[in-house]
Amino acid sequence: MRELDELKALGDPGKAAGMAAYHKAPRPYLGVAVPVIDELARGWRAGLDLPGRIELARHLWDSNVHEARIAAAKLLTQARIRPDDEVWRLIACWVPQFDAWAIADHAMKAGSRRLISDPARLDEVETWLEAPGFWVRRAALVGTLPWTSIRNPKADDLARRDRVLTWLEKLADDREWFIQKAIGWWLRDHSKHDPQCVRDWLAANGGRLKPFARREAGRWLPENRNSHP
Repeated sequence: MRELDELKALGDPGKAAGMAAYHKAPRPYLGVAVPVIDELARGWRAGLDLPGRIELARHLWDSNVHEARIAAAKLLTQARIRPDDEVWRLIACWVPQFDAWAIADHAMKAGSRRLISDPARLDEVETWLEAPGFWVRRAALVGTLPWTSIRNPKADDLARRDRVLTWLEKLADDREWFIQKAIGWWLRDHSKHDPQCVRDWLAANGGRLKPFARREAGRWLPENRNSHP
């Protein structure tokens, strides 16, 4: 695959070893920085129609190379894609394969665009909360982060935001560190736009979170900002 060869040509074995130790997931690492991957993916995307992008993303993901999986996600990270059913199906089929935060977060950045495009897909995402693998449960929260930052939410946006807040309640007793971190992340981001909502959530459920997640959730509340550098 020419695109994978391009990535390999830019690799740095020393950086690759450090990345493997950091990310821990057992797969090949090339040692290519994300900005470089981003630039490559932009060039590939510009030269391909949608079916071509989907096919390239599929092949890059299936290579199992760390940087190739990130590039696959970046190929599909676009606000306007029509039609996008095949793109969503590909991203959704990646979710059960998540095993490290960097790949999962890049993939769900692409996935969140498809959720905003068609919020009816939240019905499918809600089923992820029952998954045995915590990466899948976490993906439901990371993929819905855009609803934390809608500046002028309409009634439907508020209903969807409130729906995800019930998901946070459901997962608040989950002891997995990455789930607790994702809950704190979601609430922290939301507090920038609706601090009272986050205060209310923490008053009702904060005691169920691990202390670090509770601190993260309240980090950007106005009353706490001076206590965090």
